[in-house]
Amino acid sequence: MRIAIKAALAAASALALAAPAHADTLVDNVDGVTLGKDGKVLRFTGLVFDDEGKVTAVLARGDKRPRTDYQLDGEGKVLLPGMIDAHVHVMDLGFGALTLDLSDTTSLENALAKVKAFAEANPGRPWIIGRGWNQEKWGLGRFPTAAELDRVVSDRPVWLERADNHANWANSRAMAAAGISAKTPDPAGGRITRDASGNPEGVFIDNAVPLVGKVVPAPRPQDRDLAFAKAQEVLLAKGVTAVADMGTKLADWATFRRAGDEGRLAIRIMSYADSIDTLELVAGAAPTGWLYDDRLRMGGIKLFLDGALGSRGANLKQPYADDHGTRGLPLLSPSQLRNLMSRAAMSNFQTAVHAIGDAANAEVLSAIEELSDTYTGDRRWRIEHAQIVDPVDTARLGKHGVIASMQPLHQTSDRLMAEARLGPDRLAGAYPWRSVIKVGGRLAFGSDAPVEPADPWAGMAAAISRTDAKGEPFGGWFPQETVSREQALAGFTSYAAFAGFAEGRFGRLVPGERADFLLVDRDPLLASPEAIRETKIIEVWVGGVRVR
Repeated sequence: MRIAIKAALAAASALALAAPAHADTLVDNVDGVTLGKDGKVLRFTGLVFDDEGKVTAVLARGDKRPRTDYQLDGEGKVLLPGMIDAHVHVMDLGFGALTLDLSDTTSLENALAKVKAFAEANPGRPWIIGRGWNQEKWGLGRFPTAAELDRVVSDRPVWLERADNHANWANSRAMAAAGISAKTPDPAGGRITRDASGNPEGVFIDNAVPLVGKVVPAPRPQDRDLAFAKAQEVLLAKGVTAVADMGTKLADWATFRRAGDEGRLAIRIMSYADSIDTLELVAGAAPTGWLYDDRLRMGGIKLFLDGALGSRGANLKQPYADDHGTRGLPLLSPSQLRNLMSRAAMSNFQTAVHAIGDAANAEVLSAIEELSDTYTGDRRWRIEHAQIVDPVDTARLGKHGVIASMQPLHQTSDRLMAEARLGPDRLAGAYPWRSVIKVGGRLAFGSDAPVEPADPWAGMAAAISRTDAKGEPFGGWFPQETVSREQALAGFTSYAAFAGFAEGRFGRLVPGERADFLLVDRDPLLASPEAIRETKIIEVWVGGVRVR
């Protein structure tokens, strides 16, 4: 195992340090596309960057070419800014790629077979860890149980995260290790699924997850380094050169810093701490500076106001259409939300609040309205997901500099579930991308990886069509909420940079910004949604260095 870790880290170092040392370079003969400050498309045929990896000139076809140390022929390929994913969980993405992946399972029996095969292939692992299950995708109509897991693995604990990161599935060994019994109470903002007698059935939702999670063995530093190397590999393979990491733990930050110190930090990370404690330990009294040539900064905090639709944890104004006994799980009281947002704002940290249900979105919008009277200036209050917004609240998304950080693939993945959870009469404010723009709000697009694939091309295709990879539904799901191709590209580049206070550093390929760019085989502004999904990444450059 240690040999494998060393080999993987050596490969990661080679990836980050590939290509010649910085020098003045001209990349010529390209079909270049970027966006101006006004969002309009700028086309060019040559890009010049200096020995610091910053763009010095963007050249049109007839412009005189300067003398440079290096000249590269783009051979007519499309050159785009590096993609920016405005909402990912970097370490979860890496660990998810290295552990049991259930995201492709289509039935409970299919999932159990994969769990059994993984356990048999890894007899030395004290716990079987994995993620990606989704009972809705299985057509199960209920949550899975510990007894079902026990059928395939009964000799050691099993702990499996749901696709949305808001529920976990345990076997009996895992529950026993955590001391879970019928007497274990549901924590505030969490729920343990139970049978008719009150006995835990094996699924832990939202704030109940730590009841078992606290006894799961923590990864070693070398495991974290390997997971981070894998995460970078996955992101760069899709042309993602920068991310907003939502919920950075102290151990995650230490992993990023080790990578930066050792020259293995290839991507750029806009970090949002998982707690006030982490924020204070890492950044102190103000956001950190940009480290490692604009590759790492902690500038804000991620807060959770509710759960997810799939586990019925999203906080709704009215009961769920398919479960009249619940409106979801509010994870913070109104006063707790305002206190945490105030604590961050006092030190000029940005807040990014997870809100999925219409009640949660209304609550965070009310908090922003109240706090904006006290904390003036450019705050860029972020709402993460903003999936279900009551139409009466939509106009509020255009006030106080609110940024709606949304994930287009959630709409295509969750469409049928959203219809079941909400019913046909409450879908008008579901995934309201164009509505945000209409009321003067700002968008930033991401994936929520590993909840969805870290694939900006699939995200762009969904954003402009409201259809999935099969082209369904015909004509798009509520097509009035599509965005233009230019807006979709901006959502994954300049808008995403702005959402993280990174404009002027990267995201647009203009003089003074970092030379983070891609060579790809097609122009997303001209291609069909189907073709955009099939985009091939030919080269990836970060800060004027080729990293893939």
